[in-house]
Amino acid sequence: MPIIEVFLGAFLSVLFDRLASCELLKFARSEGIFTQLTKLHKLLSTIRAVLNDAEAKQIRDETVKLWLAELRDLAYDVDDLVDEIETEALAHEVNSEPEASTSKVRSFLPTCCSNFQRSVGLKIKLGPKIEEITARLEDIAKQRDALGLKVNPEVRSNTETERTTTSLVVESHVYGREKDKQEILELLLNNESSNDEPSVISIVGMGGLGKTTLAQLVYNNDKVKDLFDLRGWVCVSEEFDELMITNKIYESVSNETRDFKNLDTAQVNLKGKLSGKKFLLVLDDVWNEKGTKWDLLRAPFQGGVPGSKIIVTTRNEGVASTMHSVLAYRLKALVDDDCLSLFAQHALGTTNFGAHPNLEEIGMAIMRKCGGSPLAVKTLGGVLRNRRSPREWKDVLDSEIWDLPEDKSSILPTLRLSYHHLPSQLKQMFAYCAIFPKDYEFDKEELVLLWMAEGFLQQSQGVRKLIQELGDDCFNELLSRSFFQPSSSTKSKFTMHDLLNDLAQHVAGEICFRMEDNTECIERCRISPKARHSAFMRHECEMYKRFKAFDHELLSLRTFLALPVYRLRWCCFLSDSILVNILPKLLCLRVLSMSGYNIRELPNSIGDLKHLRYLNLSGTSIKWLPESVNGLYNLQTLLLRGCRELCKLPADIGNLVNLCHLDNANTQKLQEMPPEISKLKSLQTLPKFVVCKSGGLGLNHLNNLALLRGMLSIVGLQNVKDVRDAEDANINRKRDLDELELLWSSEDEDSQNEELQANVLNMLRPHKGLKHLKIEFYRGVTFPSWIGDLSFSKTTQISLKGCTK
Repeated sequence: MPIIEVFLGAFLSVLFDRLASCELLKFARSEGIFTQLTKLHKLLSTIRAVLNDAEAKQIRDETVKLWLAELRDLAYDVDDLVDEIETEALAHEVNSEPEASTSKVRSFLPTCCSNFQRSVGLKIKLGPKIEEITARLEDIAKQRDALGLKVNPEVRSNTETERTTTSLVVESHVYGREKDKQEILELLLNNESSNDEPSVISIVGMGGLGKTTLAQLVYNNDKVKDLFDLRGWVCVSEEFDELMITNKIYESVSNETRDFKNLDTAQVNLKGKLSGKKFLLVLDDVWNEKGTKWDLLRAPFQGGVPGSKIIVTTRNEGVASTMHSVLAYRLKALVDDDCLSLFAQHALGTTNFGAHPNLEEIGMAIMRKCGGSPLAVKTLGGVLRNRRSPREWKDVLDSEIWDLPEDKSSILPTLRLSYHHLPSQLKQMFAYCAIFPKDYEFDKEELVLLWMAEGFLQQSQGVRKLIQELGDDCFNELLSRSFFQPSSSTKSKFTMHDLLNDLAQHVAGEICFRMEDNTECIERCRISPKARHSAFMRHECEMYKRFKAFDHELLSLRTFLALPVYRLRWCCFLSDSILVNILPKLLCLRVLSMSGYNIRELPNSIGDLKHLRYLNLSGTSIKWLPESVNGLYNLQTLLLRGCRELCKLPADIGNLVNLCHLDNANTQKLQEMPPEISKLKSLQTLPKFVVCKSGGLGLNHLNNLALLRGMLSIVGLQNVKDVRDAEDANINRKRDLDELELLWSSEDEDSQNEELQANVLNMLRPHKGLKHLKIEFYRGVTFPSWIGDLSFSKTTQISLKGCTK
């Protein structure tokens, strides 16, 4: 697959900061590798200095693009090295705690982390690797000069040509937009206005969806022409230059060309033209999100008559918000029938296949390939104009849209423009989505956890947010820019338009590998050894042959992801050879998902995957986790949802100091939990908390888990012997909980202390923002006063079960 563009700004910035970390350098000094790391840091800084110039030049210079691709591959290796050193430092820190005895440590440390048991120092262990990476980095730095890359170059636009549009449209060639047109017209023809400023109506959608065409349709409507005294059309495009736009607006509404050199003069003249007039202004293809620029541009508009309107077309809901839109109208893809008519119009010069029935079936297949994008439909239809051979049509069907020459297709430049305008951090997040197959429905939380595991989410200076909150912000930004869209079939899910899925694959290039469903296709496809992320749809029976390439070619893989991420209905078979022979070789893994497979036991070698951040075993048949899991110090997410055979967690789970999400919901056989759970102070997700009898996990241990959010089910409350434990749990301070379940045992009803239970329930009063409350088998005679208190105004559901007294 050809490399489209490589953007490394966010990746290298994070890597640069990690190499300069005081903690890392302190540990490096103690291990004798300080000098080598500072040399790496200096080399990286010289390369980082020319990165902006390289990223700008790569469109026109293939050599620069290849240089960036080589740098990306090396940057992954540097990142693995830094992560390995940080993990060694973290292991040293965890095992140096006073309560951690040597015998306890040795019981779970995997082989690769046991340098504390051997006399082999870190310098000897990592020295050759550091030297090899340094040599490669020096070679890349030398090429920098040969390529003529400059430090802090002048900012240039990455786009080849500036887009222009006009207000004219051939209405007879527009299909499927009548309903959209009528809804926009209703807003335009409504004369109600609450102030002197014109109302702004934004049409929002991905590139190529027909936003400009819709604006043209309403702009040229006869009723609109009659209602407004003045109309103006301006294509704004990427550069939001207030003087240039004001000049264009003046020329459009007055039919006079006046090249004002001064913004004040231009605005005074424009205000004079608009004064006392009801006007309609279309600002097409707006990208600006800076409120100050919009505030400056709109100053002359206040001279118009109330009822004046502005239509804005944009790909980004953030633009609509900046411009204080009364409505952000999200344009949807065309339905199949309209796409087919549009396709026939451009391919055959007619609206149907009546004269060419032999082409209709292939034509429908080509049309579906366009995913409802009018731009794609018109492009492929244009390619086939004057071609009447089924073979020629089949060739287009079997080719990639992206393979079309750019002089015949505006699809790639149109969508690539949206990608160019993404912040560097969002570029890598979007490209990562290339691992998802077309039409795959994903959950926001699921994707954010994957981004977090891959290291894409980093705190900015001065910003104090949980990493997951940063991920939510990034997801919402991609959603607002139309890279994601809500699923039409599942309310809580999201999808990517097929063309944007194609774009993700092409910008990701060889870094992301998506396994196809048939073995023949896998064998034909050449998997690059540089691939870092891979996902595959789960099969009912998974044998070694399907994953053979992972055994030899993909040893630097970071993502091994079975899809869908959550699948709990039934288990699929997974060959033991995959667990025993392949996984232990994938030592760079950050993400490992084997959910939905009939796995009963994990090998001890799982503890050797020391880079691992995300481990998903949901819906498997495991009974326990090997103690070697306790050595996965970087683990952030451990998903055990629906593991119905799971009966215990590792005793030393407290060593997982970075664990944020432990999903143990629907684990009926899990009737006890280790006290070390209370050490996991970063924990945000823990759906099930089991109160044990004396000596185990107590209710008071919840006090340490201050960040819990979402759902919490406290099981085994009959084991609470002291009401002070309930008070110490501090449930009312966990203000991010949405759902709370308080569960006593259904057995031994007569032996339970009614007064104690009443006092315990009283002390478990949650915060007033709770949405759902569930109480089961409570044996108290009365409920405390907080249940049903009117101050719990956000509580929408209360469930009481088995409260027999």
